[in-house]
Amino acid sequence: MAGTFGGALEARGVKADEGRLVANVEGEVETDDGVLVIRRIRARYRLQADEAHADAIRRAFEAHPPKCPVYRTLSGCIEITTELDVVPVA
Repeated sequence: MAGTFGGALEARGVKADEGRLVANVEGEVETDDGVLVIRRIRARYRLQADEAHADAIRRAFEAHPPKCPVYRTLSGCIEITTELDVVPVA
């Protein structure tokens, strides 16, 4: 998903390379009839970017899940959420 989001950012002129975009992904596992099953996935993105790109970042963030092969494959059976924290470029 991070790759799809990064590509969406780059397509809108927002740099996502060189460590500017970082993803922290967690899965929540439950037991179902004695079998471990992934129930939820939470992707948290951290993006270093200029405030001038705020609209393009928002559009890329909102548009990327349905364009992502991983999201499209898993979202029917696993709850997937995404969060974004944009921090100013140092």
